[in-house]
Amino acid sequence: MASAEQDPLLLLRQAIASKQPAIPSASADDPVEAPLSKATHLHFPHPAPISVPLSTPTRFISSDRPVDLRSIYFAWLNKDVAIPEYNASANRLNDELGDLGTVQNLAFVERLDLFTWLEGASEESEHIRPVVGEGKDAAAASAAKATPSTAVSRSGRGAMDPRMAVIYSGERKMGDRNSVLRGIKPTDFSHVRKLAAPFMQKKPGSSQNTIMASAALAINPKPPTRRPDPIILLSPSASSLLRLSNVRSFLENGRYTPPDSSSASGTSMLHVSRLIKDVDPSRPMRFILVEGPEQFKPEYWNRVVAVFTTGQAWQFKNYKWSDPQELFRHAVGIYVGWRGEPVPESVQNWGHRVLHFGIDRPRREGNLVGAVPGAGEAARFRDKEVVETIWRSVESAMRTKGWTKNSAPMSI
Repeated sequence: MASAEQDPLLLLRQAIASKQPAIPSASADDPVEAPLSKATHLHFPHPAPISVPLSTPTRFISSDRPVDLRSIYFAWLNKDVAIPEYNASANRLNDELGDLGTVQNLAFVERLDLFTWLEGASEESEHIRPVVGEGKDAAAASAAKATPSTAVSRSGRGAMDPRMAVIYSGERKMGDRNSVLRGIKPTDFSHVRKLAAPFMQKKPGSSQNTIMASAALAINPKPPTRRPDPIILLSPSASSLLRLSNVRSFLENGRYTPPDSSSASGTSMLHVSRLIKDVDPSRPMRFILVEGPEQFKPEYWNRVVAVFTTGQAWQFKNYKWSDPQELFRHAVGIYVGWRGEPVPESVQNWGHRVLHFGIDRPRREGNLVGAVPGAGEAARFRDKEVVETIWRSVESAMRTKGWTKNSAPMSI
């Protein structure tokens, strides 16, 4: 794996942050921009000029194998396009590449996780392995590098007197308990617990259960994995009041704005943050919002916590549970319509697991046709009441399904 200085993912992230984009080229020595279908290297001008082969495997893992730099760079170039267009572009590029390689299609959750990390919005990713040398080894190497030699200086004030250097060379290095007991390699002392157990049992107030539980502790426990992000499915219907273009403003800010059809067509997913106190009171949870499950892996369905619907059953055609009655036994159903208008009969027939909410029509500039009288700022204030009720319902369902501060449920 590449070092931190030459890691392709870090180089791409630094280039994005510095607004000095990477340049695909057909040669490592001549950074002249070339089409991605003809390029063999990716030239990074920042922080120092360097060219990396596009076939280089990165630390981003998909389907248990590293994704090459070409696929990562292609996904970044197409971060604002919809999923069907992204897939079609990948197929066209694969036809043009020929013997140069292929572009790997990334699932929508993987792409969102990658973009969030590349843009610097997150310092952790469940799909990116750490750089070789990160962690304790890097800290030790950095400390060793920063510590001056006793033969040269001990205070940073210049060269040391040769006679003092001889004196200091005879210093006895003091070790801590870890270096004395373990040496340079970790040593397993678990057998000591078994030898000590008979003596500990004879002490008043000792507990056999406590001793056995201590003996069962792992010597090197596996670090906790990153908590998966819950998923909310939106309705792709053009009649839906909430689309990808306006749902973030509604769920995060508690204010409804009409959907923008032009911007929605270029977005395939987004995320919103919300503090779910009953699940994790210490940090907000990130929810992934998407209009369709086309790129779902089977395990993603266990992370679905809510489904927005307009009452049209065709929305569930490609779902794991295509029958609405079965679907809403696994996830909360949410219908949002105009205040004062009747709820569709289909939504009513789906039962109490589909919650109904009404919002006021927005006031139109220069034209009040179709708008409810008084539906100005007061009406938009009522949007917050609806949003809070929706989040309370989602929070209650997540707690019931088994969401915790560190894990998602194995099945819903």
